[in-house]
Amino acid sequence: MNFDFNDKTAIVTGAASGIGAAIARDLARFGGKVVLADMDEAGMSAVSDEIKASGGIAFVQKTDTSVAAEVEALVAFAVAQTGALHLLVNNAGIGGPPNPVGEYPLDGWQKVIDVNLSGVFYGMRFGLPEMVKAGGGAIVNMASILGSVGFATAGAYVAAKHGVVGLTKVAAIEYAKAGVRVNSIGPGFIATPLLEKNLDEAALDGIASLHPVGRLGEAAEVSALTCFLLSDQASFITGSYHLVDGGYTAQ
Repeated sequence: MNFDFNDKTAIVTGAASGIGAAIARDLARFGGKVVLADMDEAGMSAVSDEIKASGGIAFVQKTDTSVAAEVEALVAFAVAQTGALHLLVNNAGIGGPPNPVGEYPLDGWQKVIDVNLSGVFYGMRFGLPEMVKAGGGAIVNMASILGSVGFATAGAYVAAKHGVVGLTKVAAIEYAKAGVRVNSIGPGFIATPLLEKNLDEAALDGIASLHPVGRLGEAAEVSALTCFLLSDQASFITGSYHLVDGGYTAQ
């Protein structure tokens, strides 16, 4: 499937690797001007260089999405560089410490909520007014399968991702008449550098077996759905939560 993002500016957070990098590459490949945001400057630069080498347009802005002022600056940067904002992918996220709710560290809770939920809110808080000025646009908020089911020892992550799904629905209702569509995606376990770096082969095989299809997902599979939801081909889709989980939540 081909998409047309010519004359569109997109912000992708968490764009230095994994799902975010795949989305940034695809948006640029289909003509979008992409602003990459992440704390990993080296990773962002590598993705940006790759996009430019392929003839695409990319900018980088170091951003801690848990800090409102930095997200506000990110949006201002995108508008200053390209003239408008049309597309936004709130993808940045962290896992958090694995602990039962009754033993969950308070600082760990706050950090996960700050990045995974407040960061998504900040993206929309500062991005939506610019998208309205531009005459409309589309947002994809990266939730998780854990936006609809639980997972022991991941209370903060589960709470944040459930919050992302709910916040997405509210924003979709509020901005539909302004021409801005807002959807969320719930990936299962995806083969990313971060996952592969922190787990050995046996652990990865164990996680893969949790999915009825018997494998981990690929970042490209999440990116394909993201690009569709951002495109005009999804013009009647808003306020929805879309799973890319190999059947995980169907069990």
